[in-house]
Amino acid sequence: MPSRRALLAQAAGLAGFALTPGSWTSAVAATRMVDSPFGLGVASGEPSPDGMVLWTRLASRPREPLGGMPPAPVAVRWEIAADPQMKRTVARGRQLAVAEAGHSVHVEVSGLRPGREYWYRFMAGGHASPIGRTRTTPAAGSAADQLKLAFASCQKYSAGYYSAHAALAADAPDLVLFLGDYIYEEAHTGKGVRAHPAAEPVDLAGYRERYAWYKADTDLQAAHAAAPWMVTWDDHEVANDYGDDQDRTNPTPADFLKRRAAAYQAFYENMPLRRTQRPVGPDMLLYRSRAWGDLARIQMLDTRQYRNHRTCEAASDGKRIPMDCPERSDPARSLLGQDQERWLQAEFRSSRARWNLLGQQYLMEQLMTRLGMVGNDGWDGYAASRRRVLEGWRDAKVSNPVVLGGDIHCFFAGELALTPDGPPVASEFVGGSISSLGAEASDIRLLMMANRRLTYGEGETRGYGRVELTPKTCTVTFRGVENALVAKSPVRDLAKFVVEDGVAGAKRV
Repeated sequence: MPSRRALLAQAAGLAGFALTPGSWTSAVAATRMVDSPFGLGVASGEPSPDGMVLWTRLASRPREPLGGMPPAPVAVRWEIAADPQMKRTVARGRQLAVAEAGHSVHVEVSGLRPGREYWYRFMAGGHASPIGRTRTTPAAGSAADQLKLAFASCQKYSAGYYSAHAALAADAPDLVLFLGDYIYEEAHTGKGVRAHPAAEPVDLAGYRERYAWYKADTDLQAAHAAAPWMVTWDDHEVANDYGDDQDRTNPTPADFLKRRAAAYQAFYENMPLRRTQRPVGPDMLLYRSRAWGDLARIQMLDTRQYRNHRTCEAASDGKRIPMDCPERSDPARSLLGQDQERWLQAEFRSSRARWNLLGQQYLMEQLMTRLGMVGNDGWDGYAASRRRVLEGWRDAKVSNPVVLGGDIHCFFAGELALTPDGPPVASEFVGGSISSLGAEASDIRLLMMANRRLTYGEGETRGYGRVELTPKTCTVTFRGVENALVAKSPVRDLAKFVVEDGVAGAKRV
C-alpha cells in the first residue's frame, strides 16, 4: 500500500509534466478548428492591484470525452483591454493548452493599473472566445469607497437551473465569492430536472467530465464572464462529507487520497487560480486573503482538507450528534488544522480594514434541533475551533467581522457571540443555494425557535447573496429565484439587511 508521501511524490511528477513547457510535444494542433474550442466559456479570478488570473479550458464539444479536443497542444492567444470593444489593448500573450492539464489555460496578468475595469478574450483555432469583464483591486491601503460583491454556493446540476447565475451576472459585481459545492459528485439517479452522466466520478477523467457538463451551462458562463471570482470548495467537489483522508465510503486513506488528488487536479484545471495554488497530489493550498484597499479584507477558508475526523459517530444519526457529546468541544480538535488556524489569527492581528469578511462553507452559528442535536460535519462538530475564531476577532479588536457562508441550501442571517446571552462579536449571512434543494418553511420555523441568534431563515427558495460595502455600512440582500425548476425564471429580492460600522448584528430593512 503506497504511503501518503509516495502518493505526493508521484502526483507532483504528474502535475509538473502537465504544466512544464519541456514536456510538451513538438506537434501543435491544426491552426483552424471547425467548432469553437470555447465551449466552457471564460473566467477571471484572484484579482490584485496590478492584475488577475484569466482562465479558459478548451472544449469544442464539451460533453464528449476529452471535450472533443486533439491530444496535441493547442496554441492560445489572449489579450486584455481597457474597453469592452477590445480596441485599447493593454496586454497580450500566448500560451499552449495541453491535454495533460485538461487543455486549461491560466494566465497571470500583471502590470495593470489598480482599481480599474478591464475586458479580455482568448483566440484559438480560428475562433475568438466571448469577452469577459474583470477588474483589479484598489492599491494596497488606499481609500476605497465601495465594494459590490456576490456570494453563492451549492449548484447541483440535476436539482435546478441556474437562473440565479444569470441574475448575478446582470448585477455586474466587483467580485464573486463561490463558497463550495461547485459540482456534485453523486451518481445521477434519474431524478431531477436535467441529467448528467450517470457514473460517479472517482478519477481525473470522471471529474473533468463532470466539470464540463456544469461549465457548459450558459448562465454559469455569464456569471464567470461578469466579474473576477474567488473560489473555495466544500465536500462535493470530491466526495460527500469527506474530511482530511477520510470519506464515508472509501475503505482506506490511501484509496481516498488517490481520489482526492484527481478531484483537486480537476478543480484547479477548471478554476481561475494562480500557479501557487496548483495541487501537488492530494494537497492544495486554497486558504488565502485578499484586500480591497482600506475598505475590506477577505479571508477564504478551507474547512475540508485539514480537519480532524468526525467525532461522536456512535451516537450520530448520520448527520447530527447530541449537543452534549463532550468530544465535539475538545480543544485539540480543529476544523481548519493548526497551520490554517495560526494563519487566520495572524490575519486578524494584521488587518487594518474597515470590514473583515470571512468566506467559508457553513452556517457558523450553532444550529441545534429542538431534540438537542447538532451537526457533526461543520462548526458544530468542532466547537472549540469556532470559539478560537470568535476569540481571535475579539482579542485582535478586528473591525466589523462579517461571516459569509453556504452549504445548508438555506438563507440565514444572524449574529455570533461567545455566550448565549453575550454581546455579538460578528454578523453572519448564509446565501442559500444556486439550485440545490433546501428545507421546508415548517422546519425553518422550528430551527429559528431553537436558535435565537438567528434572525432570518428561508429554505424553500434558491438564490444567492449580494453585499454592498461602504465605509459606514454593509448591506446584504438575499436574492431568490421564483422557480429554479424552470429555466430563465425571474429573480427578486427576498430580504435586505444592514450592518452599521462598529455595531455587530444585522438589522433588517
